[in-house]
Amino acid sequence: MILELADIRIQPGRQAEFDEAIQRGLTTVIAHAQGFRGYKVNKGIESPERYLLQIFWDTLEDHTVAFRGSEAFGQWRAIVGPFFAAPPVVEHFELLAKSA
Repeated sequence: MILELADIRIQPGRQAEFDEAIQRGLTTVIAHAQGFRGYKVNKGIESPERYLLQIFWDTLEDHTVAFRGSEAFGQWRAIVGPFFAAPPVVEHFELLAKSA
């Protein structure tokens, strides 16, 4: 399984709107993507305009090829993109170890 980690910075003062938008985008678009396995979203405490989005995919290509090359990617960006203060920083990770 692959972890996509997106570090998202939104425009100040739009947290409540973005909270709704990201959850809507995840449940109506991302959750139906090929290879999707789950997600987590964390909001910043010290930096309230910062969000960490974790999406779990079966393979790297499920995200980078199948999803990003699909119409669904445009739908996702239409929902969350208007809130971005800067493009998200996105990286992918493999699991090395975890607690019980």
